[in-house]
Amino acid sequence: MQSDLIQSADIRVGTSGYSFADWIGPFYPYHIPKGKMLDYYVQHFPTVEINSTYYRIPHPAVMYNMVKKAPPGFDFMVKVPQSFTHHRNSMASEIDAFKESIRPMVDSGKLAGLLAQFPYSFKRSPEAESHLLACCEAVAPAKLFVEYRHSSWSSISVVEKMRREGVGYVSVDEPDLPGLMDRSVHLTTDTAYVRLHGRNADGWWVSGEQRYNYLYSESELEEWRQRIEAIRNKVARVYVYFNNCYDGKAASNALDFIKRLNLDR
Repeated sequence: MQSDLIQSADIRVGTSGYSFADWIGPFYPYHIPKGKMLDYYVQHFPTVEINSTYYRIPHPAVMYNMVKKAPPGFDFMVKVPQSFTHHRNSMASEIDAFKESIRPMVDSGKLAGLLAQFPYSFKRSPEAESHLLACCEAVAPAKLFVEYRHSSWSSISVVEKMRREGVGYVSVDEPDLPGLMDRSVHLTTDTAYVRLHGRNADGWWVSGEQRYNYLYSESELEEWRQRIEAIRNKVARVYVYFNNCYDGKAASNALDFIKRLNLDR
């Protein structure tokens, strides 16, 4: 029975966020109200990353309204606040508010997990590893998935420790630049997680907007299709999020990727 479950791994493709003005035209119909974007999005994708929680912890009512618009089977991956990953000394003061904020998603069963995206400046050290464990304890029992940006974390010992602790590893696609993570796929739980940021090497250190101004080519998407096919019989679920959000490129690539994997949506 366990073998049958793993062979039928659920692959879910979505985007990192959905409420972007510059997606009107490339993805959303013209004149769509911002409040109707999620209604339209859920017709095309089975999952989405909520990144706005990184900047500000919303009232639970905001999350409740998202849940109401989500059809059966749709789920949300929510990014933890910047106090967890960037301004780490203030994490303790926001834990309760954040957990209360996501309660509607937890109660509805639509919370896929939590994403902790650490900055390039977060380098591996005993103190950093201790903070990771503190993050896991803070959000338990929710699943935590960790994305590293600095290559000091690119180590089999890191992967093995995450596997022992039951922490999800986020595999990334980003430019081939010194100090960044490579494109290795590591499985530390029964859920695989992939984030594709684009490969805009010239704009990576310029600004957040230009960093994600990149459209994946057919050959690059094929690379990732093959990687996903290689792991789909080793896990129960695979999440793939496109974060090349500039001008709707993420939505375009995600829709293409869904077709390449022969998924319903």
